[in-house]
Amino acid sequence: MTDTTFAFRPVDPPGDAPLLHSWVTHPKAAFWMMRDAGPADVERAYAEIAADPYHHALLGLRDGRPAFLMERYDPAHRELAGLYEPRPGDVGMHFLTPATDTPEHGFTRAVLTAVMTHLFEDPAVRRVVVEPDVRNTAVHALNAAVGFLAERELRKPEKTALLSFCTRERFTTAVAA
Repeated sequence: MTDTTFAFRPVDPPGDAPLLHSWVTHPKAAFWMMRDAGPADVERAYAEIAADPYHHALLGLRDGRPAFLMERYDPAHRELAGLYEPRPGDVGMHFLTPATDTPEHGFTRAVLTAVMTHLFEDPAVRRVVVEPDVRNTAVHALNAAVGFLAERELRKPEKTALLSFCTRERFTTAVAA
């Protein structure tokens, strides 16, 4: 993959819902758990995120065009609240690259690297926390490639997740390798 620069902007629920609907309902996005959502459901879900002080959705742009979705959340208040012992500086993250008819080698890893870089640009962030489905082996490999260490499986209402962490130092070392 050629050198790519990404930008981020907040999701605009009414404006972005049609695009996000096509992304989150595609079979490739099965682990996003919105396959049966209608366009209004997607708009409502992202409007709720936009109104939540502990959860933020960002659209990743490549050359000014939407290319991926990223969510940042406070794991002490959302997603993992009560399921692990959060530390100061923890931030939770989800990301989704949409299905494409023309896959580009290295694109998803470049997206994850950009997402992690964006998160660590905040000096308060000391560790990124993820909780992907244990069956999502592709994302586990990507996470490991950027420095995540799996800690343990944990049971959430909607899935069994692989709780994993990445410190700023582990990320810097992994992407430099």
